[in-house]
Formats: sequence, C-alpha cells, structure tokens
Amino acid sequence: MAYTPDDNAKRPRPKTKFFHKKKVCRFCVTSSLMIDYKNPAALRGFLTERGKIMPRRITGTCARHQRELAVAIKRSRNLALLPYVASDS
Repeated sequence: MAYTPDDNAKRPRPKTKFFHKKKVCRFCVTSSLMIDYKNPAALRGFLTERGKIMPRRITGTCARHQRELAVAIKRSRNLALLPYVASDS
C-alpha cells in the first residue's frame, strides 16, 4: 500500500499532551548535601536494585555531581562498603 499525504489526516491525534517536570540536581539545590564515599547509606539511593549506578536522566543530577557520585560509588565498592552486584536473596 502506497503512502499518501491524506493518511495523516485520517488518523486521530491524541487529545492529551504530556508535560514532564524538569528534574533538578539535589546537590546543587541543597549545598549541605555532600557526596562522600564513606556514607554508603546515602549512595544506595543512586544504585538500582541490581547494584548498577543510576543514570542522570533518572536521578536528575547534573553532569558534575553525577561524575562525583560515580567516583564515590566506585571507591565505596572498592572498600567493600557497597556491593558490586546485588545478592540473590
């Protein structure tokens, strides 16, 4: 079947539009929050349930703080404060 310009006119368009709220870096907003590799409880919020580092688009952190977070998580893993992989149980 060949495409014709009239095909778009026949399709119904969605009536609702989705607006996404802009995520804000929590470290930029609150300067009292510190990224520290010795605080594994704070770093666990930036790991998935499988132990992977969450990406910026999900957490909302800026590029600078995401780099600091990644380094802190890797240091914490190296000292066995955080796991490399989640356990089976």
